[in-house]
Amino acid sequence: MPEFDDATRAFLEAPGRFATIATIDPDGSPLQAVVWYRLESDGTILINSLMGRRWPENLLRDARISVTVEHGYDYVSMRGEAVPLHDGDAALADILALAARYETGEEHERRARGFRSQSRISFLFRARTLLVHH
Repeated sequence: MPEFDDATRAFLEAPGRFATIATIDPDGSPLQAVVWYRLESDGTILINSLMGRRWPENLLRDARISVTVEHGYDYVSMRGEAVPLHDGDAALADILALAARYETGEEHERRARGFRSQSRISFLFRARTLLVHH
């Protein structure tokens, strides 16, 4: 797994950034989605989804994924694998922590209430290749 230098780590940890992920549909075509994410201390990236969406189903079948975080013309693009980390209460805790990273106030409280009734899954992404432009 490539290591992030300090500038890349700071870029990925900047508030308000979203990741665009691409997974592989059963017919081999790419599927993209925009997701919340969190860079972990070991350089992995946590992502979380509502169960039943197509991209988590794709990852459960084929772990290959690309992840890009951009800010204008600056970006970090990675390819690797995302493995299931957990579901149930632990995945709910993950999405609540992600929500706190992206939202505050009434918006956060409203969305957090909605998450509590959902079945969720978390994945841990490990990059194999890295392209940085910032």
